[in-house]
Amino acid sequence: MSHAFVRNLTFQSNDLGKDVSLMLTFDKNMEGSLYRDVFPVVWKVSSFRKTGPYKAHATYTSQLAFSKPQLVDGNIVGAETCVKINDGEKTSLTESNNVFHFSPPQAVTSGVVQAVNNTGDTQDIAVGFMNKGDLIPTPALFFSGVKDGRDVMAEFIPVLRAYITSDYPETAVLPEPVDTPAIWSQNLAALKESTTWTLKRDASGHYSIVQA
Repeated sequence: MSHAFVRNLTFQSNDLGKDVSLMLTFDKNMEGSLYRDVFPVVWKVSSFRKTGPYKAHATYTSQLAFSKPQLVDGNIVGAETCVKINDGEKTSLTESNNVFHFSPPQAVTSGVVQAVNNTGDTQDIAVGFMNKGDLIPTPALFFSGVKDGRDVMAEFIPVLRAYITSDYPETAVLPEPVDTPAIWSQNLAALKESTTWTLKRDASGHYSIVQA
């Protein structure tokens, strides 16, 4: 088991010139399967006003976890059960008397995390991360309609992307790619534990994020 790392991110602006929403999501393509059987989940949405200084904070911990998500109107609102999972481990989701349970993870193939649906019915499964003190994980990827006996496999690389958009709330499952280009992308594993990033808007109205 590798030691979990933490990344504390601060996003800031000053006299941005326009009210905007900054959306963060892990939407790195997964070998062409993204938006077909697996969908990114909106992590954070923060507002930055046109005048004055503003800050937003986000904390990521590399401890992954599978969950049986509760979905309402396209948003993940909670989880019925969850289990921490590490690289190269596999767990099984079962159901008895309407109670779901993930089995203790077992070592299998290095480089991925896996969950198999053994409930006897089609289920949704999510993979995300557990911050210290959290009881349920923050969802990052949503696997829709996993058939009984099938497994989901994720090589989760924490590439975080930022978009200027107000179209999606936090925990929304993204059914398709965001229709505006990402203004920032970072592999969190390559960053220091704490970093600060400045959101800027140039004279032509284009946005960028640079390290402070």
